[in-house]
Amino acid sequence: MSTAPSQTPAVSLADEEAVKRILVDTIFGLWATVNNLSRLRPSRHERYRVTVFGSARTQPGHWVYEEVKQMCSDLSAMDCDIITGGGPGLMQAANEGAKAAQASRGVQSIGIRVHLPFEQNVNPFVEQAFEHGTFFTRLHQFVLMSDAYIVAPGGLGTVLESMMIWQLLQVRHLHDTPLVFAGRMWKGLVEWASAQMLRPGFELASPQDMQIPHCVDNGAEAVAVIREHHERWLAEQGKGT
Repeated sequence: MSTAPSQTPAVSLADEEAVKRILVDTIFGLWATVNNLSRLRPSRHERYRVTVFGSARTQPGHWVYEEVKQMCSDLSAMDCDIITGGGPGLMQAANEGAKAAQASRGVQSIGIRVHLPFEQNVNPFVEQAFEHGTFFTRLHQFVLMSDAYIVAPGGLGTVLESMMIWQLLQVRHLHDTPLVFAGRMWKGLVEWASAQMLRPGFELASPQDMQIPHCVDNGAEAVAVIREHHERWLAEQGKGT
């Protein structure tokens, strides 16, 4: 014997508290749905993907710009897609380096943008662009798409991005994902974190947390870290050379 489905009582728009409860419950329900869908991953993807975080302020011709450009050209020559925030500065340098290595059999130069009242245009070397309304969803897409991260010199936005990846690796929401800090400024940050967070009697982190980032001095050393991981990724994907 079937039973009639129970009906949810209607709520008057004049009942502000009830309307608020419905909105809050609905929003949390949407978050739960998105979180559940984000657990899905393709069994494999065509190419290894490296995200490069870095300053929007560094101009072409600066030695750091040219080094990031060369680094990403070398990564693209290894058949790695390059992902950035899609803006100017070192993001553009990374996308330009990827575009310069077009002989690398279809490598993509990708930009993941956020809507801002400035820096509106995607840099001209991005081939595939994504646009987000908030930093939160943008950061989530970086996590979903990337196999490795290189952090070039940058400001507050770069710190935000790199700290999120570091923390996700710390709590094992990311696994076997290189986080490479390139340049002396980041080595100084890790040294500060070690000194301040591992003080005897007032530990705020674990010693192994400080071992998560790979600190290197330049782009060539960053490429070497990625090359080693990329070779293991190729073997796992059944694409070993």
